[in-house]
This record gives sequence, structure tokens and C-alpha cells, in this order.
Amino acid sequence: MDLSRTLTGFGAALLATALLANPATGAPGDTPSTRDFGNGPERNEIAAVDSAAALSAQTLLAEEPASAWSLRSRKGYPRQNTLPMWPDNPEDRSIKLGLIPYHEIAPKLNALQQASDRVSAEIIGKSAGGRDLYLVTVTAPESAGEAARQDRWRELIEENPAAAKRDRALRNGYKTPVWINANIHGNEWEGTDGALRVIERLATATDAATGDFLDRSRVYVTVTNNPDGRIAGTRANSAGFDINRDHATGSQPESRAVRDVVIGTQPFVMLDEHGYTGTTLIEPATPPHGQNYEYDLYIKHALPNALGMEKAIQRLGYPETAAADIPFRDYVPGDWDDWPPIFTPMYAMYQGAIGHTVEIPLRVNNADYTNLPVEELRRRARINTDVAAATIEAALTYADTDRATLLADQIEQFRRGWAGEASPEIPDGFVPGFGPEDRYSTTFPRAYVIPAGTPAAARLVDHLIANDVRVTRARHDFTANGRRYPDGTYIVDMHQPKRGLANVLLEAGRDISDLVPQMYDISGWSHGLLWGAGVDASLRTLPRVHTSPVTRAAPTGSVDAPRGRDLTLSLRDGNDVRAVNELLTRGIKLRRTHAGAVVVPAEARSEATALAKTLGVRFSAAPRGAKGEVFDQPVIAAAVSADELFVLREMGFGVRTVSTAVLNAGADLSGVDTLIVSSGLSYAALNPTARAAVDAFLAGGGGVLTRGATGAAFNAAAKVLPATAVAGRGDANGVVTVTNEGPIVGAGSPPHSFVYSPLWFTGTGFTVEQRYGTGPLVAGHWLPTEAGANGPAQAAGQAAVVSGTTPGGGNAVLFGTEPLFRAHPKGLYAGYARALFWTAG
Repeated sequence: MDLSRTLTGFGAALLATALLANPATGAPGDTPSTRDFGNGPERNEIAAVDSAAALSAQTLLAEEPASAWSLRSRKGYPRQNTLPMWPDNPEDRSIKLGLIPYHEIAPKLNALQQASDRVSAEIIGKSAGGRDLYLVTVTAPESAGEAARQDRWRELIEENPAAAKRDRALRNGYKTPVWINANIHGNEWEGTDGALRVIERLATATDAATGDFLDRSRVYVTVTNNPDGRIAGTRANSAGFDINRDHATGSQPESRAVRDVVIGTQPFVMLDEHGYTGTTLIEPATPPHGQNYEYDLYIKHALPNALGMEKAIQRLGYPETAAADIPFRDYVPGDWDDWPPIFTPMYAMYQGAIGHTVEIPLRVNNADYTNLPVEELRRRARINTDVAAATIEAALTYADTDRATLLADQIEQFRRGWAGEASPEIPDGFVPGFGPEDRYSTTFPRAYVIPAGTPAAARLVDHLIANDVRVTRARHDFTANGRRYPDGTYIVDMHQPKRGLANVLLEAGRDISDLVPQMYDISGWSHGLLWGAGVDASLRTLPRVHTSPVTRAAPTGSVDAPRGRDLTLSLRDGNDVRAVNELLTRGIKLRRTHAGAVVVPAEARSEATALAKTLGVRFSAAPRGAKGEVFDQPVIAAAVSADELFVLREMGFGVRTVSTAVLNAGADLSGVDTLIVSSGLSYAALNPTARAAVDAFLAGGGGVLTRGATGAAFNAAAKVLPATAVAGRGDANGVVTVTNEGPIVGAGSPPHSFVYSPLWFTGTGFTVEQRYGTGPLVAGHWLPTEAGANGPAQAAGQAAVVSGTTPGGGNAVLFGTEPLFRAHPKGLYAGYARALFWTAG
């Protein structure tokens, strides 16, 4: 065992001490213990700009977008489609590298379909920018009856694993499914080219071994998961989202498309092809390992498969491929973890796959793309393509060679779920290097209970169903754990095949701060605590009530008032906010009685009824004689991150994007009600004209809303509120408790929030809206910057969100938390929106 891997628990503190002075600096592929935290500084430094994708965001917050693709068909294979052609685009950034541009992918796939009856290509969805997402299936021809039998077997494995285990015909005839996902980060290109090379070889090879392999296997390839980023040379899609952080949330069409692929194909093995780490990196990962995995069934395959991929790249003969980094074997705890379900391979593990991230070695993006000679870039790209192809070929070989054990272990994963068995404790040495630092597990509750009747509950239930989590609905009233629930309440029986996924989404999570010295990305999430729905865990008993399976949440909207009566809408959910903005857009005069309630005139009943139906919101009768100030839709100028811009528009706000550069170029703030500052706007960096414009806006009573370090710096420099920000450690993140005190954000907000590089505020002359709770961290990773400094103990009881009046008479709210983070903590949206309406006056 590599002793460097035993630094966990108490031992981790020794390594942590060395890291705390300068945590999470450097780049992936430098020294492992200094890996970049998350996505780096861009969340605070790069302001989102208007784009076609952002401007066209139309998703209704109450709805999980319907699946656009399913594997089930009455057809056999091949299932060939003539893919639409895209116009030539000489600006496609892949061209410079000698790689295939997006517009040439469809013609290549069309040609392969014409040349081979082993290849099927189809469109499984659209990117945020409206481009086609392709799935290629490579397998030996199948009749419609043979394909239908494969479908039945695949379903039997999940639905009745005990029967699947006994089925000799299934064991002998089920085709091994392998899924390759390429180019999820747009400027990590070569996975696409390597995958296309493998597709072409499988399609055209004439040797008997390839034919036999395809008789036994189906290879599924999502050729480019991020065509927007591939063309633009950006990590993110055209909405500014890192798709490889979105799999627990499903906010982006690209992540929803591959979600449907992994559910529909139920692969034994999957690879997610990335770059660039200097040395090829192949998972399995370091601790902490997700506590909801059946990790014994995973690591017994993941480690030998990684070793096989390492041998494959060594056989290429390049000096740059002499060895691979396998984090489980080579890195210390926390350097390259598989803890959160936000990454594609980790999400796929909950769906029954042995998932691997593969990082190809030689950097060709970012500054290197601009600064290196074209010849060197193309040399690197050729090697990277060879590496991607070699790892795919090796994974296919492993999946074929070990198909019987992979099948048995996928059956076993689903069997444990149905049986409700505890995950077994894995002994030291189970695979080489496995030790106490790798041992993570959880106790699954018997059930979760979700009270119905709110947009948040409907949203959560639809999301669970879309992710293949089974949900039922009570057919009559019942009592569970001393609480009475009405008929219609949702129940998630945890005796189900994908109980690990159900639990990782719904449980509170775990504080892992003392277990590893650092984490790469988020360490806490929780749909149960952050999505705005009530979620109760029944630890030992399944509620005794007759239930029916749910395929879609029941409608929640209503207008509960006599005709001719004014209506009131409480702003407790993002959909309530969307409804208000829809009404304002239609010119309906609304009155605000206080920060959290809006009065709708009786004559707008038909519009309210329509919104109740589409958004699931509930209008009730306004108190007779209710007073309130008429307000307009706010005019917002926003220097915000891409995810914040996405959520603001999702809630129906009109937003003008600004930044330091935009203001320095002469952007006009006249007519703006509120300036939002969280990314890409530095008061100190404004030129004299731009600073004068900001000063005039503030002096005229303009509202301000800030978030994070950039917002806090703007507050201090522009003297907005007399609040001094104190920063926690930069890589601290997770779910925290809060106490709600103030009348704007505090009134009606849930008792939990989310932090990512947390702040708190000291001083006087403002109102505290929310405070961090006592021992605030519920789940995540938050260490002090030094002994007794800037940790959760110091944040406890401190102001997390504050409001007040600016010297110019405007309203301002400062957030030290992250209410819109990656479009995930949906239960926090309404509190942010109440702040925004209030700052707008």
C-alpha cells in the first residue's frame, strides 16, 4: 500500500496543516496536492455576457424538460438516419489543431452509415446553442425481435435482478453495453477524434475478432457532448455552464441528453474523455469516495481497467505516454476525488456503470492555443488523439473480456437496492492499495416522504423520476414517525434498484472537513435541503399506506379566491417570482404589500389562472382593503457569473449585462433600478468617466445587490453599506444552517443555505437578514485558514446576508452565501428575488 494514501482521519490533519497556508493553488497535472479548486477564479472575475442561449432561456422552473430520446424502438439495428448538415464554419477552433470541426461530424457519420451496417447515428437532443447532439451505436446487425429481446433483458436486470441472475439465455446472449462520452469540455477536443477513429475501425474492420466482438457488444458514443464549446474553444457551453458540474442538477440540455443515454443504455463501463493533465490521468479516484456507491463492485473493475488503459498508452511508444497517473494508486486523499455526483462518471456509477474520467496529456487550449506554433499544437493533438483512442480500445477489451463479471455485478448492484441490504464493508487489500482511507459508507433510510402541493415538491419529484428514481403517491392519509400526512403525499421507497442515486440526491450529506485536507469541487449539495420542498427521512419503517407509482408530479397551481376578489401571491419559490415577472411584462399593475407578498388585481384573474396552470403557483384571496405600493418590473444591470444570469432570466427578470470593460466603454446606467455585482466588476478599475457614472447612480438612490468576494470589494470601495466582509477559506463549500431574521431575505427563507468561498459581515448600520447557525456546516468541506481563523466556528452566528440603506438613499443587500450557484439551490431563489425587487425600490 502506498503510505501517502493513508493520510485520512486524524492523519489528514498533518497534511492539511501544510496545505492551509496556500490551499488549492496550481494547475491539474502539476503536483497533485495543489490542484486547482473547482473552476478557478472565473466565477468572480468574468462577468457573463448576453448570448443567444442566455436570451432564449425559457425553461419553466416547475417542469423537468421531457426526455427527447429513448433507446426503446420497434426497429432493429442498424437504425440509420441521415443527419442534417451544418454550414461550414471556418472559425471553428478545432480546425487550427488539425482536428475535425463540428460541421464535418455529420457528413462523416452519414458516410459511415452508408458504408457499414454496423453503425447507427441519431440526434438525442440540442445543445444550449441549438446544435445537434449525436449518439452513435456500433453493433452487429439485429432484427427487430433481437433488439426487443435486448430491451427486455436490460429491463429485467434493473427490475428483477434475481430473475436476471437465473436467466441462462440472458447471461449468454445479452450484449455488453459500453458508453463513451467525448468533449464534454469544449476546449478538450481530442476525445471526439479518438472516438471517431474507434467507430471507423469497428465499422470497417473485416477480421473475425471484430465481428465476434460486435456480436457480443454494443458501443455507444456521444461524439461531442459540447458542440458549442468545441466550436468556440471554451470549456463551457454557450450558456456559460460547465456541463461536467451539472449532473445532479440537470439544468442544461447537454447534461439532460447524456442522462437519458446512460439510463437508456445502462452501460457496464463508461469513459468520459477530457484533457489536459501533463501525464495521462485515468480514474479510479482518491478518497473521499461517494458514500452511496456500491464501491466494492466498482473498484474491483475500475482499477484493473485503468491498469489496462495505462498499458495501452504505454504501447503507443511516446515519451509523453510512458506512464499514467491513476489517482487511486498515485495521489493522496482529496487530490482527485469521486465524492459529488456532479461529474459524468460519478453520476453513471449510480446508474450501474464502472465510470472513468480520462484526462489526455498534452495541453493545447487556453494560452497554449494562442501562443504555441501550429505545428506543435498539431503534434500534441495527434498524440492526444492516439491516447484517447487507445484508452477507448482498452476499455472495450476489458468490457468484453470481463463481460460475465460485469454483468453479474451490475445485477448485484440493483439486487442490493431492491433488497435494502447494507453495503458490505470492504476489507483492507480488497484491491491493491485499498485501506481505511478508502472506506466510506452510509446507512440508507427506509424511505423518504415528500409532502405534495407546492411547485418545489413537484419539481423535485419530476427531477427524481427523470433520473430513474422510483416515486409513489399515497392513496389516503397516513401517519409516519408521529407525523400525519395527507393523501397525495409522495413516498420514495428506498428498496429500489438505484437507491444510491436516490439517497445522494435527497440526503443531507456529510461534513468531511476532518477526513481529507482539501477538495477539488463541491463537497455538499442536497436536493432535500436546498430545493425548497419538504423532505422527511423515515429511517427504519416504510409508511403503511397504499400507494400508486408516479410518472409525473400532480399539478399544484390554483386560484383560491371568489371571482371579483383581488388575489395575493407569496414569493416563496422561483416560480412565484416568474409569475410576478410574467404579469408585469403583460402590463398588469401589481402592488407589493411587503417584501414577500404581491397583490394581483381581480381583473387579471384569467392571466393568474393560466400561470397557476403552467407554473404550479397558488393565488389566494387578498385581504379586503389590502394596501400596497404599485411597482414595475425592475430594470437591472448585472455584472454576474453565467449561472446567475441564467437563473435571473429563468425567473423572468430582464437583465442588461455589464462589467468593468462595458462600463469603461461608456455603458449608460440611467434608468437602471438595481446594479448587481458579483463577477467581473471592479470599482477600482473603472476609468474616471465610468466611476462617475457609478457614483451618480448610487447618489441618485440606485439599488445594489452583491454576492461573494467581488461584490464585497465593490461594497467596500463604493461605500455602499458599512459592512466589513470576512472571508472563509477559498475552497470551503457546502450546505449550511442559517437563522432567518430580516424582513426581506430572512422572511420565508428555508433554514439552510449554500456556500462556496463563504463570507460573513461585521459592523453596524445595517439589518441582518440571515446569520450562520451554530456549528453551521451540515455537509461539505470547510477548514479554517489557520488555527482558529475563518472556519465554521468563527462564522457561527455571524451575518451571512445583510440589507440596508445606502448614503444615496437606495436599498442594498449583500450576500455572503451562494443562492443561485450553478442553478442548483432552487429553494433559495425566492429570497434572492425578494432582495432584488426590494433594491429596485
